[in-house]
Amino acid sequence: MSEAAVFTRHMQAEPVSGTILIVDDEAAIRESLQTLLEMENYSVESASTGEEGLSRIAERPFDLVLLDFALPDKNGLEVLRDIRERDSQLAVIMITAYGTVENAVLAIQSGATNFIQKPWDNEKLLADIQAAVARRRAEEENIQLKRALKQRYNFENIIGKSEAMLRIFDLVAQVAPSRSTVLLQGESGTGKELIAKALHMNSTRKDAPFVPVNTGSMPADLLESTLFGHVKGAFTSAIASKKGLFEIADKGTLFLDEIGTMSMETQAKILRVLQDRKFMHLGGVQEIHVDVRIIAATNVDLRQMVKEGKFREDLFYRLNVITIDLPPLRHRREDIPLLVNYFLRKFSQENDREACEISPEALRYLLDYSWPGNVRELENVMERAVVLSSGTMITVDLLPDQIVGRGNGLQMLEHRPDASLFELVEECERRLIVDMLEKCNSNQTEAAERFHIPLSTLNQKIKRLNIEIRKRNKD
Repeated sequence: MSEAAVFTRHMQAEPVSGTILIVDDEAAIRESLQTLLEMENYSVESASTGEEGLSRIAERPFDLVLLDFALPDKNGLEVLRDIRERDSQLAVIMITAYGTVENAVLAIQSGATNFIQKPWDNEKLLADIQAAVARRRAEEENIQLKRALKQRYNFENIIGKSEAMLRIFDLVAQVAPSRSTVLLQGESGTGKELIAKALHMNSTRKDAPFVPVNTGSMPADLLESTLFGHVKGAFTSAIASKKGLFEIADKGTLFLDEIGTMSMETQAKILRVLQDRKFMHLGGVQEIHVDVRIIAATNVDLRQMVKEGKFREDLFYRLNVITIDLPPLRHRREDIPLLVNYFLRKFSQENDREACEISPEALRYLLDYSWPGNVRELENVMERAVVLSSGTMITVDLLPDQIVGRGNGLQMLEHRPDASLFELVEECERRLIVDMLEKCNSNQTEAAERFHIPLSTLNQKIKRLNIEIRKRNKD
């Protein structure tokens, strides 16, 4: 096979970067843009009038429209408003030879994603297009995923497309209608309460209360009073009788989070409710019957606690009827872009801000980070970035030190106290290589020279660490 044939075959196999429609009345502009974009592997169509452009949009979906401000049949702003009526999320970059501040403001107010003046800088234009297409793709993917999940399971606020999460969705859908007790296992911040709510909302108990309680956040005597209630005078501060959460959750679901922190005495009382479905108020003598489904959650190994005599074996087997293991975020990295976009929209809205987006460089750092705090940590990082940002682009400088590697090895150890030396060394190595490739504009030969190692060694490390190589900017 000839080199040209190999090259052609390679190009054909490469996935399309996105679909773009160019709407401009100047043939030279259309041809120039089309050539530039097709070199970056975009699928491109063009139109010379506003009406022709709207017809193309009606015929097929696009990720982005490059729209001229001045068209022969109608004003570009009019076309933009028509586009917005048909698709409020479609990315539109306005291009004009008359780059006044007034025109830019009008374009943005009318819903344009960005505003660029002719003649444009190719590198900046491609960067703006890449960011806009990535955002459009992520939003569309999230919308489709949420729609599919809602149709199948009615899971709200649970984001994930990884195989691990899709297996959990299927398991939850299968288990939810039953009366069985469910044990959720996973590290802190993996979304155990969200899964518990999904189990409840997809069960026959969905119209009854869902009552969560963090059993690790209160002392044993207060926890028992909270769970089982008390009669007046049961203890010094019991000036009136009070219902417990078991009564409040009757016919519904009681979610016991961090159940591994319960005292052995409280565990015995929980076991009795699971066995007999009845209990007594603290200080009371009357038995109270309840119909409550228990969903328990833990971030520790209950089997090991049973072996150590810190958790009742009989209660463990009562809870462990159906177990759902939630993966840490570092084991489902493909969900990170979806989660990032979800949180950016959420916190932009909460802070009355224009929707923020993540820069490609910042996203790469998020993908490379180990996330010891899992989804909860990612949520906090995104909220912080939105609050501290002065514009709409979340850049690397808005990320905490531990994510971008500004800290030292001991600081990394503080964030991952359970990590092995091999894991810490591998993470340091990953960060060093990612940083060097960023400095060298993805030139692996230059990076290898600066590391004083053979290029083959660097390539082996890049492959082993699953580091993504972004396209190099063209001069």
